[in-house]
Amino acid sequence: MRLLLCLSRGIDRVNALIGRAASWLVLAAILVAAGLALSRRLFSVSSNAWYESQWLFFAAIVMLGAAWTLRLDRHVRIDILISRAPPVYRRRLDIIGHTVMLIPFCVLHVWLAIPWFYRAFESGETSPNLGGLPLWPIRLVIVIGLSLLLAQAFSELIKRIAGRA
Repeated sequence: MRLLLCLSRGIDRVNALIGRAASWLVLAAILVAAGLALSRRLFSVSSNAWYESQWLFFAAIVMLGAAWTLRLDRHVRIDILISRAPPVYRRRLDIIGHTVMLIPFCVLHVWLAIPWFYRAFESGETSPNLGGLPLWPIRLVIVIGLSLLLAQAFSELIKRIAGRA
């Protein structure tokens, strides 16, 4: 169990590092939005690529921050049912939820997203909008984000089984 807890701590550290880095993308999205608004107002200049980059930043924030959110226990859950429950009950419910729902969800979606990313990468697929961005980078972010979430789900499961969370 000690080795698994060490693995769990490593996963936690990696996801905290990536989550903190992804949080800086909020600033990038704000700066892009402000720059677009200013360029449109002052110079009547606009760009589809810059508009799309806002969406890509938002997607990266969500996908790369999901594992960190799970680690911090800030994810959406059924608090009405477990807010007054004893910690043992909460831990058991988390074990069941991670095992039955979260881990299979992540495995399935990583399995589906990898060929989806690969096809976009190989074909050089871009957004259908004029001046649009390539799609493979955000599809890669989806694969990475789901993989990080899967790793964090295992980390949380290890901690719950060991009685450390």
